[in-house]
Amino acid sequence: MKTIAIFCSSSEILAPEYYETAKNVGTLLGKYGHSLVYGGSDLGLMKTVSGAARQAGAHCTGVIPQLLADRGLACNKVDKQIITPGMHERKKMIEDLADAFVTLPGGFGTYEELLEVITLKQLGYHKKPIIILNTLGFYNNLLTQFDETYKQHFAKTFTTNVYEVCTSEEQIFEYINAYKVEQIPDKWY
Repeated sequence: MKTIAIFCSSSEILAPEYYETAKNVGTLLGKYGHSLVYGGSDLGLMKTVSGAARQAGAHCTGVIPQLLADRGLACNKVDKQIITPGMHERKKMIEDLADAFVTLPGGFGTYEELLEVITLKQLGYHKKPIIILNTLGFYNNLLTQFDETYKQHFAKTFTTNVYEVCTSEEQIFEYINAYKVEQIPDKWY
């Protein structure tokens, strides 16, 4: 059993396909016997993925900063709720608890979480799998920017091996289950 961190949106006004994807991911977490750790909100894709995971039997841990908990945004239905002093501590707690990271569509906070775990893996701070779920091509432009980053030599192309892009929910778990730790070369030219 692995603890999977899910990074995703807390927006309540997304296209229905995004909620369906989040529901499917949560259901598969339980089906494969994994646990969930996530941002702890009771809104948007966070609410959907955690609700589906709980319903499928997955243990769910929500990690939310005090400021957001004080605004009534915390999910009170999780198995374990951790309240942190701020956002930095929240991210660190999720990173420490997780055995793998999955990024669903989201906004600036989701981008920040994804880029942080990619950077940390690139630098050798962890060797955990990172998956970007590219639902409806949501991350196409970001992936194009990543390609430009490699092309212009701001990052070595080996970084493409640091994360995996999936287009279906099942691919996430196939990748996680088959994941093998690889030696990551130095990022510097």
